[in-house]
Amino acid sequence: MNKSYLECDAVLFDLDGVLIDSTACIVRHWGRWADQRGLDLDTIMQAAHGVRTIDTIRLVAPHLDAAREEARFTAYEVGDTDGVYAIEGAHRVMAALPADAWTIVTSGGSARARARLKAVGLPIPAALVTGDDVTHGKPAPDPYLIGAGRLGVPAERCVVIEDAPAGIISGKAAGMRVVGVASTHRRAELLDAGANVVAERLTHLAIRQASAGQRLSIQVI
Repeated sequence: MNKSYLECDAVLFDLDGVLIDSTACIVRHWGRWADQRGLDLDTIMQAAHGVRTIDTIRLVAPHLDAAREEARFTAYEVGDTDGVYAIEGAHRVMAALPADAWTIVTSGGSARARARLKAVGLPIPAALVTGDDVTHGKPAPDPYLIGAGRLGVPAERCVVIEDAPAGIISGKAAGMRVVGVASTHRRAELLDAGANVVAERLTHLAIRQASAGQRLSIQVI
């Protein structure tokens, strides 16, 4: 099997679909909201992956007050971590990284992200970036640019780990290289979105100190 190597100074991870599996929880909450609002769940799920809740609501239900709907949705969601699990390999990958060389950039709100990380026993990075921190969420470059800024690392020396096309587009637009993880989307979709390389799963990534130059070496098997 071919191996690919990317060297960088910092790694920026998406959360849902990369470090945690929250699919059952996400579908349950959107299903409840869809039933309450008389909307089609499949249409919602096609729009929801990798983007902020408020942006999904604006897209699928422009007739509703998006800010009010998002606040109610999030309040219910934060208190429920049933069906949320750490993805295999997440603890190992986190343990391999210096604390100042990585962060998480998620479209979810801060309270939700922290609740889910705590529930699965993964560390909460000091430089955490959430949907609450941006005006323009993924696929805009803003979330990943903020993440790089908080780490003090130039964008071109960062690598993004993403599972969703919207996040890949965001990372590439920020001037970063992107590793796609084919946990929620097909390899072809991730490559079409601009991923530099695709790993079938998180366990196919090995991150270690680089031998020279930049701090980290990411091996994709």
